[in-house]
Amino acid sequence: MNTPAHLIFGLAAFSKRGQGVVTAAALIGALVPDLSLYLLAGGSIFLLGIDPEIVFRDYYFSDAWQTIFQIDNSFLIWGAVLGVALWRRSAWASALAGAALLHLALDFPLHHDDGRAHFWPVSTWVFESPVSYWDPNHYGGFVSMVEIAVCGVLCVVLWRRFPDLWPRVGIAALMIAQAAPIILWSMIFST
Repeated sequence: MNTPAHLIFGLAAFSKRGQGVVTAAALIGALVPDLSLYLLAGGSIFLLGIDPEIVFRDYYFSDAWQTIFQIDNSFLIWGAVLGVALWRRSAWASALAGAALLHLALDFPLHHDDGRAHFWPVSTWVFESPVSYWDPNHYGGFVSMVEIAVCGVLCVVLWRRFPDLWPRVGIAALMIAQAAPIILWSMIFST
């Protein structure tokens, strides 16, 4: 799934009105499994000047990058974090780990040939789903429309949960970030 969708899903599942620390932890937990990709790809493209095609064709699949991805995308690591959070009865840590696990659970069935080793350190096996969240050769067009629709419904839930101005601005920004690229690309390719 696209990162804004992960943030929307994580907030809808784990945020709490009037509990800013728990809500922030849900947002961070939903982001962390994708954060290394943004740092590595962004640094390579914008700081080192490497062509994006090389970054996503070669670097993304390199052993070094995949090692990092298997750590921050491990069901086992995030499951252990959640176990400790529940044992300690920490609401914010439970929201953080829960949102990260939700992120992984949503990514697992939606990556065809670009998935992660979600069971590290026990296994480096990568599930190759027949469905992709982005690849049109593997139902990406359909999945992206479902993703936008569900995000829209969840944004309504969040809108009701958070009646103040700034949270609503954030909710609207997330929905725009989720929908705009897909709508833009569909307009470009339909002409």
